[in-house]
Amino acid sequence: MNERNLKDLLYQEFARIGKSLSSPRRLEILDVLTQGPKTVETLAKSTNMSIANVSQHLKTLFNSRMVNYKKEGNYVIYELADEIIADFLTSLHALSEKQLVQVQQIKQEFLNDKLGMEGVTLSELKERMEKGEVLLLDVRPPEEYEKAHIPGAISIPIEELENKLSSLPPNCEVVAYCRGPYCLMSAEAVEILRANGIHAFRLEEGVRDWKQITDLGD
Repeated sequence: MNERNLKDLLYQEFARIGKSLSSPRRLEILDVLTQGPKTVETLAKSTNMSIANVSQHLKTLFNSRMVNYKKEGNYVIYELADEIIADFLTSLHALSEKQLVQVQQIKQEFLNDKLGMEGVTLSELKERMEKGEVLLLDVRPPEEYEKAHIPGAISIPIEELENKLSSLPPNCEVVAYCRGPYCLMSAEAVEILRANGIHAFRLEEGVRDWKQITDLGD
């Protein structure tokens, strides 16, 4: 095999990954799977897609070795094929924000301006948690919290928050987080908390970001 044939074969295989990521919906599915294994039904609910459409996208991702699956009873459960895929998605988000002005505008105009919410940085959160100044709230689904969460966070899924407000300590400041910068569950949580007179902030980052800063600090 000559050098040209070798390169052609290699880049053909690289392109398989690129093609599987060319759909916005498949990227969203992978983002949700960074939080842990999910059934097809859960993925459909999380992405507002039909089960049939999700299944087709998962088939494409499986064929490019981006996801694996297993069967438990009547359910098919999918997960990322490797942790390196989550790292790649983080890099893709950072690259897109840096290179595409549209991404910056969407984030600024919608996530920041329209929500109009104050936020805290990971370093500020770490410092304030060490001083016992804030209560950290994880508003993701319970199974995602059980798989991994920021140490010290308590789990109250977003759909249960309004009914559990009385369980929060009085006169406390609350920081809510969810799946990361493009997830709005934490924004919804802050709106609920503030509407009920609770001083609340949104943490833009998620569990993976927390792990990165703590690993750097070790």
